[in-house]
Amino acid sequence: MANRMHEGIDAVPAGLESPLSFAVTSRDREVLQMVKAALHRKHALLAFQPVVQTLNQARPAFHEGLIRVLDDTGRIIPAKDFIDVVEATETGRIIDCVALELGLQALAEEPGLRLSINMSARSIGYQRWMKTLLHGLHADPTAGERLILEITESSAMLMPELVVSFMDDLQNRGISFALDDFGAGYTAFRYLRDFFFDILKIDGQFIRGIHKDADNQILTKSLLSIAQHFEMFTVAECVEDAADVAFLTSIGVDCMQGYYFGAPTTMPPWRDQGAKRLRA
Repeated sequence: MANRMHEGIDAVPAGLESPLSFAVTSRDREVLQMVKAALHRKHALLAFQPVVQTLNQARPAFHEGLIRVLDDTGRIIPAKDFIDVVEATETGRIIDCVALELGLQALAEEPGLRLSINMSARSIGYQRWMKTLLHGLHADPTAGERLILEITESSAMLMPELVVSFMDDLQNRGISFALDDFGAGYTAFRYLRDFFFDILKIDGQFIRGIHKDADNQILTKSLLSIAQHFEMFTVAECVEDAADVAFLTSIGVDCMQGYYFGAPTTMPPWRDQGAKRLRA
């Protein structure tokens, strides 16, 4: 009787969503609509986070431009709060276009800047994205050599052959590529020989607290060895602790990125200095 009563409460009739599924679907729909509305209002911007050289931490090697949108109350919403919902949709392609457009504007604004911008492999072949890139490269011949395109490990593995061809074409234009979130569990290592990524970013799940985690120390050393074998520059993500910095330095990571060195900011040093000059 107890089992039947339990089934009567929890069972979902065929064709109907469970309360949890309905809630998730409703939330995702609201997130998608919020992002669409922000893009329609052109309420999108980049937050810039420094990536520092391990042996010369005083000056960033480059910055990562992280897409943000503003909701209808003016709150800044980070990509982590919406990207999973929009990634496979048309809105995801538009987000990639806007991020690239804003990144190219930043490169034009600051001649000494080197900047990485995220994109999904799904945007390869998307006409607006390529048109945006070609326009930026035509307007500023130095932009290509200062632009890094970051593709997540999971995204790259959706269509590895297409990614290889895409990278080969754009690397000939001087653009560099970073494999983001490496180690998250998607890459077939045999593809690394074909990809020719310039930079490998080690996923933050291995980096946080690494100075006291023997398992992550072994795993990170292995990932570092793979990168070195394929002659890829390495970046440790999510570095937040001085002890982690010391360990990562000791094993030879090339660069580090995380809150220890600076949080993402919509007012990076070059814009802040410009604003101060205008106020003076």
